[in-house]
Parts: sequence; structure tokens; C-alpha cells
Amino acid sequence: MQTTRYFNEILDELSRAADLLSDEQAEQLVNQILEAKKIFVAGAGRSGFMGKSFVMRMMHMGLDAYVVGETVTANLEKDDILIIASGSGETKSLVSMAEKAKSLGGTVIAVTIFPESTIGELADLVIKLPGSPKDKSTSDYKTIQPMGSLFEQTLLLFFDAVILRFMEKKGLDSNTMYGKHANLE
Repeated sequence: MQTTRYFNEILDELSRAADLLSDEQAEQLVNQILEAKKIFVAGAGRSGFMGKSFVMRMMHMGLDAYVVGETVTANLEKDDILIIASGSGETKSLVSMAEKAKSLGGTVIAVTIFPESTIGELADLVIKLPGSPKDKSTSDYKTIQPMGSLFEQTLLLFFDAVILRFMEKKGLDSNTMYGKHANLE
């Protein structure tokens, strides 16, 4: 198959995934972000990269947002939120972070394929995204893509959609956000 045909199939998969998202869960996430003092985001591997891009956009909006594990990350306190992006919901390091955040009085939000996972069960709010886990033997969801690619792509686009909704609610536009863009380059 030609590369462009693969590209179109990926777009078709993402379009089908979008039809499975919950507006109610997404709106709850936006409202949690609006109410939070500080927002922390964690994920492993490619999910972590998607989380980093989400934190960058929140910073552009003037929010106090951090990537867990970076040297400049603040401390999580009561009433802060931790958003964990994990397809499986079982990544051990992320489970530990969820438990620690809960013990400190933080709100845990899981973005996952499996709401019934360990992280999903620990979470105060679960956003279910469609996709197939890295281990295809445990899923009926069909994708031509390897490992967790569909989940990771859906995660990035979902986070971008959350940013757009937040911008709408706060009356922000791209020009306003550009003022917070790095300017030392």
C-alpha cells in the first residue's frame, strides 16, 4: 500500500475514534482545569510526549501547569490536579503517582483506554479514549497501526480539543496565547 493510503487510513481511524469520545467527560476535564490551582500531567513513552504538548499549551494560556518529573516542576498540593495519560492504566510508575497525588489531597484524572484499570479505579474522573493497547491480544479494537499509536494520536487531538474549549470559555485567542510563546529563539 502507498504511504498516502496509510495516511488516509490513519485519518479514517481517528475520525471513527472521535465519534466515540464523551462530550460530558471532556467538559468535566475542562471544568476541573478551570478550577485548579495547579495542573500536573504525567504519562510514559509517547503518551508522555502528548502530555508535554498539552502542558505547553496550558502554559501558553497562562495556567500554572507542569510535566511530572521535570526539574522545574512544583510540588502537588491539596486541590491541585494530576492528569495521567495511560492507554493501559497499569503503568507502575503512573500508578504510584496516582496514589501519591491522592494521599496529598489532589484530584486524579485518568485518560485511558481502560476505565476499569488500576489508575482508572484510583481516579476521581476518567476520560475513556478509544484505541488499542500495545498488547493487541487484550483488545477487540481494530487498528492497522502498531502498538498504542491510535491511542497516542487520539490523545494528542483530544488534548488539543480541550485547549480549544478552554480558550472558548476564557475568551482567549491564538494572538493572546502567542504572547506567552518562547521568544529566546
